[in-house]
Amino acid sequence: MSDVSAILRCQRKETNVTSSLGTTPTAKVYEVEELVALVRAGEIRIPEFQRPFRWGIEDARRLFDSILRGYPLGSLLLWERPAEPARIRVGALHIDAPALDRALWVVDGQQRVTTLANALSAEASSDDRFSLSFNLSTQQFVPGVTDQRASVVPLPVLFDLQNLMQWFRDRPEAMDHFDAATNAAKKIRQFKIPASVVETQDESVLRDIFDRLNSYGKRLTRAEVFSALHPVTDGSSRTSTSVIEEIAAYLAEDLEFGDVDGDTILRAVLARRGPDITREIRGEFDDRRGASEFPGEDADTAYHEAQNALELAVRFLQRSADVPHFAFLPYRHLLIVLARFFAHHPAPNERETQLLRRWFWRAAAAGPEIFPGSTTGTARALCSRVIPDNLDKTLQGLLGAVPRDRVGYPDVQHFRTNHATGKMIACSMWALHPRSLRSGELLERSTLIDVLGDAQTPRPAMTAIVPRRGLPSENADTAARWLLAPGLEAAPSEVLGMLRSAPPDLPQELWEATCESHGIAPWATTALAEGDMTRFINIRDESLRIALKAFMDSRWEYGFEDTPPLDHYVLDDLELEE
Repeated sequence: MSDVSAILRCQRKETNVTSSLGTTPTAKVYEVEELVALVRAGEIRIPEFQRPFRWGIEDARRLFDSILRGYPLGSLLLWERPAEPARIRVGALHIDAPALDRALWVVDGQQRVTTLANALSAEASSDDRFSLSFNLSTQQFVPGVTDQRASVVPLPVLFDLQNLMQWFRDRPEAMDHFDAATNAAKKIRQFKIPASVVETQDESVLRDIFDRLNSYGKRLTRAEVFSALHPVTDGSSRTSTSVIEEIAAYLAEDLEFGDVDGDTILRAVLARRGPDITREIRGEFDDRRGASEFPGEDADTAYHEAQNALELAVRFLQRSADVPHFAFLPYRHLLIVLARFFAHHPAPNERETQLLRRWFWRAAAAGPEIFPGSTTGTARALCSRVIPDNLDKTLQGLLGAVPRDRVGYPDVQHFRTNHATGKMIACSMWALHPRSLRSGELLERSTLIDVLGDAQTPRPAMTAIVPRRGLPSENADTAARWLLAPGLEAAPSEVLGMLRSAPPDLPQELWEATCESHGIAPWATTALAEGDMTRFINIRDESLRIALKAFMDSRWEYGFEDTPPLDHYVLDDLELEE
């Protein structure tokens, strides 16, 4: 009996400390048209503990394909409670939401709800995550909304009956597809999605449900956990999750640096405040721990200052280190160390910037495990070399952390754009200032940015010259097979045709300069004209190797003094006289 009593006592104790819903969730069914209207009206909100939006365009396409096929999408879990008036963001939509007594907060189903509301709204059609059209001929959803074919209708137009009628009036040649369009539109608007609606004033219950739902499938990232634990308190409608997203958007859009992931941004936030980026994050702003170099700082200030430090780091990479885009960055931990550096030393002079560039390229070439253990261990050790209020010691510490015997040139014959060495090779190719094969004009960085978008490697900006098949095995992976020519969009056969002779309206001198800007010597084009692909590859391989060596040598600058500027030394009058 004593064992049974103990069990009952434990059960009673657990019941006392565990909250519950108290009421059974209400089962509802929403049609897509109703769900989208609720989002646009601000009646559906995203709670701050939700993870950021993660889906891409392929996820959106599959969602609508499932709707058209009548596949179930799973149910939603909605939390009914009051909401304050606020300007909210749902995906790419910005909504002035009114005060509501009974708003619906999405606990489970955010990705689906956000995708439906955005992909079916014209206001979000410029966002690549939601930009979809429907091909009436093939009955397939395709990315983009700018296709001018009479059989391709943008999804927001298909969804809105009035706009769809006008679309057909403007395109009488498309009338053969009228029935297919109205049938697809009806299926989308009337598609039913089940939902469970819960009522409770206890947010901890919903957080518990959210935690349990997310313990399966994709787990929350460390950045998402940090955001939920340390929300902003500046009185705005932003959540801390959206702050990290806003920093990422700022780096991508305002600085044109590409899509930096949330965890790298979080580590930059942590690195700025202290060198141990692996520390426990739950008590980050508890000054009793003494871990921060900025005592008394709140989360709002930490996010803001981290963005400033990241901006300076990105400007350094773009302007001084010849890394034009995040897709070209060899290792992410280098950005984290740079963020810490610029947080404490925001205005290095020309000589100090030169020493920092030396360190960056030496560390990149040395690889991620300069210190034993892992990339994270190396990042932590390098961050510890950044000394607040002592720039000279910081630079000497960083330079001294990279052993000379670990530094070497990447091999141009083993080129993979998703490898760090491949990204370094791509940086050296961009530093040649490539020109357009069609006009001979210098390719602008803006063109590179447009082509790369949110890519994580330089691959979208690369165009193959020679197909892999048919080449000797030693040439199959060489960088000589590729052009860094963003916007070229040509098949290998077309590129070969372009390279064999100059365009008729292009002066010969400009054409030779254009070829040289891609590491293609005159005798290499002669080999192409003679159809000798292997000789062309071998010649260009050597040209790229020479260009890479010159690039790396001029950045890491071995053989020069790594000492601080002379004016940093303190000399008394006697020493000056001597």
